[in-house]
Amino acid sequence: MTELPGRVSIREVGPRDGLQNEEPIPTDAKVRLLDALSGTGVRRIEAVSFVHPKAIPQMADADEVWQRAAKAEGVRYSALVPNTRGAQRALAAGFTEIEVVVSASDTHNRRNVNRSTEESLDDIAELIDLLHGAGARAEVIIATSFGCPYEGDTDPARVAAIVDRVVRDGADRVAFGDTTGMGTPRRVRELLTAVRDRNAHVPVLLHFHNTRGTALANMLTALELGVTEFDASVGGLGGCPYAPGASGNLATEEAVHMLHDMGIDTGIDLDALIEVAELAERLVDRQLPSGVLRAGPRTRRTPPP
Repeated sequence: MTELPGRVSIREVGPRDGLQNEEPIPTDAKVRLLDALSGTGVRRIEAVSFVHPKAIPQMADADEVWQRAAKAEGVRYSALVPNTRGAQRALAAGFTEIEVVVSASDTHNRRNVNRSTEESLDDIAELIDLLHGAGARAEVIIATSFGCPYEGDTDPARVAAIVDRVVRDGADRVAFGDTTGMGTPRRVRELLTAVRDRNAHVPVLLHFHNTRGTALANMLTALELGVTEFDASVGGLGGCPYAPGASGNLATEEAVHMLHDMGIDTGIDLDALIEVAELAERLVDRQLPSGVLRAGPRTRRTPPP
């Protein structure tokens, strides 16, 4: 029987990835959600993205949101940037953990940032140097790692080659995004095998969408392969503006419920997290997909001894 990790780190992405696919909500509401999440025991939060407001109007107030956020002690906050200008804004705001994204699919990359995957990788190499020069860490997120809404299946060898490139250019860690929810346990296993055959030492994080209902199964497969870092979004908020039909992210409270019941610690107070998910529903004014919000008895707050 595969031995599972005793502890998992979840990065909460609702304030950025979640809200960027919703109708814009007021700045006060964004700050309220961010601060509420900071009080749940989650230790990593993707707070904002520094993008052009015409591209993602939901993030137009990123500077103000971050300036007004409480910034709880012990919580590591990160920001997503698309280019050098975004990175400069993030550094000026004080972020030391910064993410940049590239799509494994050339078509999706062009829809997302209007350039080829190779062109983005050239830009990312320069961005990594900029971030390291400012004392910040650089995480490269590879979107459409398991499939693309325009090109179909993604070859794990292509993703592994992108990892080769960004690691050579100095990336501190890599993340794999299931942008369309095409991931399955088989695809997770094949991707991680391909990457680890060549870069076993590189810290990895997985980001699952639940479009086809496989997010928790994918997480379990990754756990069995030794992965201990995942993204999740409160209430299942989110999607992708450039992936038609992609539904929300893996709901944080669903992930925590499953992990705690398996005896895996997250450091997160599940009851407090569910209260924030209920808040998120009110803020976006729609029912969110999280099953935990409408289920019966909840698992214990902390895993059993």
